[in-house]
Amino acid sequence: MIEKRTDLAIEARESYPDDNVEIEGVILNEQIVQKGRIRISTVNIVNEYGAGWMKKPVGNYVTVEFTDKSLYMDDDETKEFESEVKEIICNILTDMIKERQTQKHKETFMVTGLGNRFATPDALGPVVMEKVVVNRHMVCEFGEEILQSNKVVCAITPGVMAQTGMDTYEVLHGLVENIKPDFILVVDALASRSIGRLCRTIQITDIGISPGAGIGNNRQKINEETLGVPVIAIGVPTVVDAAVIVSECMEKTLEKQGFSDKEIQIFLEGIADNGTKNLFVTPKDIDEQVRWIGELVSGGINSFFEN
Repeated sequence: MIEKRTDLAIEARESYPDDNVEIEGVILNEQIVQKGRIRISTVNIVNEYGAGWMKKPVGNYVTVEFTDKSLYMDDDETKEFESEVKEIICNILTDMIKERQTQKHKETFMVTGLGNRFATPDALGPVVMEKVVVNRHMVCEFGEEILQSNKVVCAITPGVMAQTGMDTYEVLHGLVENIKPDFILVVDALASRSIGRLCRTIQITDIGISPGAGIGNNRQKINEETLGVPVIAIGVPTVVDAAVIVSECMEKTLEKQGFSDKEIQIFLEGIADNGTKNLFVTPKDIDEQVRWIGELVSGGINSFFEN
């Protein structure tokens, strides 16, 4: 059977045929806001049993999806919609970090934009970093009195191994030792199983990230266990595995022709290694979409730092 790779916890939950089935150790909650234009789904994996079923680490995963209604908006509605998305991102970050906050008067946040700025589907992290407002240099120069909030912010775009010769983890590990941040926010592009979710979904999780996992290019994990600092990961799916698209199209066609589930499975297993497993699909206007959703993500992050 073709492996349907995804970085999204909500898609891992949806992989079960019966949406109403309860998985022990997994709690799912959904909320519709902004006149039906935004769906917020929270997947809480609370124990190792649930983690085994979901194939995701124990933790909290919040997914913000833009429904079809968001496609048909006038200018005023678009501004209201974008403002709402930024506020939602801000609130999610506030709730996740509140659970891990200490009693320190000032906290240092290191924001990291993963990815390759020269490969548009992988450029979300660098695009977001261009708009994140930093202030640590001002604090180092003039002292904490200059701050208007209790958050000290610095940011880094570490690039990719092919550009630097260094794994992202190695770069961040060295920075953590010197800067000693209280929290790390990581922004990265993800892989999805659904074309409809590309650049229309934002996942925020408190378990960190495994760079490249969604496309089978696993690197050292970036999380609290490896870096010793709580890591909040913000991701947007920008690519779909081509093999998944082929599989789903063939599956639907065979179902309409009356083939049984077993016959369909045998057929799909037969084409599983058809040369598409290393191909990924992205929208033709990916540059514009990455810029647009990058603005929303950076806006939400900046709103959080201002509070």
